[in-house]
Amino acid sequence: MRCVIARFPFDLTKSGVLESMKGVKPEEAFGASVIIGRRTYPVKQVGQVVTRQDRRDFSAGEVLRAMTQLGFTCRDLPEAAAPTRVLNPFQQASAMLGVPAAV
Repeated sequence: MRCVIARFPFDLTKSGVLESMKGVKPEEAFGASVIIGRRTYPVKQVGQVVTRQDRRDFSAGEVLRAMTQLGFTCRDLPEAAAPTRVLNPFQQASAMLGVPAAV
C-alpha cells in the first residue's frame, strides 16, 4: 500500500512492517500505540523504524492512519482518568486525622 509520511511516499505492506519490527524492543507507550504481533509499540517508534526517519519529521497521525489501513490494531491516547472528588476543608481535615477507632 502506498502512503505518504513526512511528505515522502512509502510502499508499505503488513508483512514488511512485521519484518521491520522483528527483534525491536518496544519502548513504553504513553500516548498513541500500535499492536504488532503480541507487542504494543509507540506510534513514533514504529514510524521511525519503518521509514528510517527522525521522529520529529512526521506526526503520529500519519503513522496511525497508515498502520490502520494495513490492518494493525491502533490505540489512540488513553482516556483521561475520572475526576476525583473535591473535598471541602472540613472533609480534608477529617481525612488527614483519620477515622476514629471503633470502641
